[in-house]
Amino acid sequence: MAAASTPKISWEQISPAPVVLVFGKESFLADRAIQRLRALLLLEDPELEVNDLDAGQYSDGALELLASPSLFDEPRLIRVSNGVKATDAFIEDALRYIAAPVDGTTLVIRHDGSTVRGKKLLDAIRRTPGALEVVCLPLGRGDMIPFARNELRLLERDATPGAIAALVDAFASDIAELASAIRQVALDTEGQITEQTVRTYYAGRVETTAFAVVDAVIAGDVARALVTLRQAVATGADPVPMVAAFAMRFRQLAKVSGAQGGDGQAARSLGMQEWQLRNARRDLRGYTDASLCDAIEAIAVADAAVKGAERSAGHAVERLVRQLAARTAA
Repeated sequence: MAAASTPKISWEQISPAPVVLVFGKESFLADRAIQRLRALLLLEDPELEVNDLDAGQYSDGALELLASPSLFDEPRLIRVSNGVKATDAFIEDALRYIAAPVDGTTLVIRHDGSTVRGKKLLDAIRRTPGALEVVCLPLGRGDMIPFARNELRLLERDATPGAIAALVDAFASDIAELASAIRQVALDTEGQITEQTVRTYYAGRVETTAFAVVDAVIAGDVARALVTLRQAVATGADPVPMVAAFAMRFRQLAKVSGAQGGDGQAARSLGMQEWQLRNARRDLRGYTDASLCDAIEAIAVADAAVKGAERSAGHAVERLVRQLAARTAA
């Protein structure tokens, strides 16, 4: 019979287990996982004893000493860092330990996967009944918007698609910065977080972003749109949230194109601010119903392209900008 395989889970799915492997190069997510594990264990018992070991500077017997039951039998959390540089002594002690974990003790081992050091131990953990593996791989461009959406959900805050796209567009080069920016704007504002909230709050950071590219496209300025796009790409802007920003703006134009009545009445019926509706009506002057439909179809094609349908996401975005800006200018 084949050995059981340890479940692979994401950081927010972590739960107490005798042995937990936190594996992958994304240190921010790994830290999140270990912090969450500690918090869950503290909820179970505030008397939790926490100890740390560096696997790269490990001495014989240290793991057994820390895991041994105490006089008062407090639960233990042993956090092991630097598994990628584990000494032979740690690997041997850990192999013995996971074969017979101590009741009431949680052993969590961090390994970034950058080398195969400790592969025998990793393989053993992955075959250990009751163990868990938390996968902490770097997020791809298609993962950033779901990550931001989940961060806001955890903070119990609501945000528009445009606000999420703006946050990702400005901070996607560093997931820790993105998480920090989301937390900051969530704590410092009230009500629904909108694109305007983000652009105002992070005015110093959200400069050459997807929204600046969209503005140039709407204005029909092909040259400015392309220059702004290339500046955005050069500073690390991600193609997925860039296309998401186009989708958000053009969906708004489509909603407004069919709205009847004055600005106030129409804005209320669409759930928009009056200034948003006025701006959208101004932007619609460059479009017919047919050209607006064509633009939305082009955005749908670009969205599929940047999510893997085409080899070059950057080329797909530039093609979209050329199509939309040229159509507006025509």
